[in-house]
Amino acid sequence: MNTIINKNIAIIGGGPGGLTLARLLQMNGATVKVYERDIHKDARMKGATLDLHEESGLKALEEAGLMEAFKANYRPGADKLRITDKKANILFEDNGQESSRPEIDRGPLQNILLDSLQPDTVVWDSHFVSLTPQNDSWKIEFKNGNTSIADIVIGADGANSKIRPYITPIKPFYSGVTAIEGAVYNSETTIPKIHQLINGGKVFAMDDSKTLIAGSKGDGSIVFYPGFNTNEDWSHTAGIDFSDKKQVLAWFKEEYSGWDSIWQELFENAATQFVPRPQYCMPFDQNWETLSNLTLLGDAAHLMPPYAGEGVNMAMLDALELSQCLLSNDFKDTHAALAAYEKQMLIRAADVANQTMESTAALHSPNAVSFMLDIMG
Repeated sequence: MNTIINKNIAIIGGGPGGLTLARLLQMNGATVKVYERDIHKDARMKGATLDLHEESGLKALEEAGLMEAFKANYRPGADKLRITDKKANILFEDNGQESSRPEIDRGPLQNILLDSLQPDTVVWDSHFVSLTPQNDSWKIEFKNGNTSIADIVIGADGANSKIRPYITPIKPFYSGVTAIEGAVYNSETTIPKIHQLINGGKVFAMDDSKTLIAGSKGDGSIVFYPGFNTNEDWSHTAGIDFSDKKQVLAWFKEEYSGWDSIWQELFENAATQFVPRPQYCMPFDQNWETLSNLTLLGDAAHLMPPYAGEGVNMAMLDALELSQCLLSNDFKDTHAALAAYEKQMLIRAADVANQTMESTAALHSPNAVSFMLDIMG
């Protein structure tokens, strides 16, 4: 008999990891609620397109019975990649045929997962405030004054997890790299030169120990991220108003001096305010004492920079492995099931975080292009 019969499970956070876990548990008769701080599913801007990997993200969708929905919604051709130098010279091109890492926009992936859940599984406008132990359960309080009781709580609440401190005091360290996120709408007419360069896929421009990564989305927009080595509090001390395009463009021209003027199109035509994103990583050797009714998945458990494309895949694989442990008949109680899950999750995360930090450093080094060409093989 599995360890979650007749238990109420609360998942805090409605990203891909939390929603995948909810789907996998519900399919097997578990009682699940997902508490998400957003007011509704379209409350915030969706970031870059996601590439799902066979051994993780796609494996979880397969197990969740959602591959047909995925095939109907993914973006063939979005896995095309061009590597350029700062003058926009194309040094490598991958046309992405028969990719084992198909791309899907965040919005359609979210919709697939939401549509797979029973009605009212997701409780919107549930901004987590606190957990209080109550007998063998947890009382969960939300900003809007609502409360809930759950037998098991899973923190799927991302990089700035509010659940994590209830499990461990270990904090992430700064990677040395900060990125800035921007977006341009209607790229075909707004920035035709860059639109052609990106060609419906992604561009990695690397030079001077800096990156500029830009990718197309199914809605006709382009999201882009300059990434550079700087100190942790740069975004606060640089004196830049990130809602002012002129200031960010002036910064770019100085910081990326010598880069072709084509890249300036992105900054001149950005549609939304820029968001600075210092990149953090959890220590590779992190460990904690397993609790009997509280655990973490995804970025909440093992935050790492995006420079190896593993974040969403790790979160969805966490969801798959956690569901398997909780639904297994092999464990005498939830404590044993969570201990088994956390053991394998932390080992796997340490390995991937290590590779991700190596990749982050290499892409922001003088040898970035040769590093990337080696990977593309």
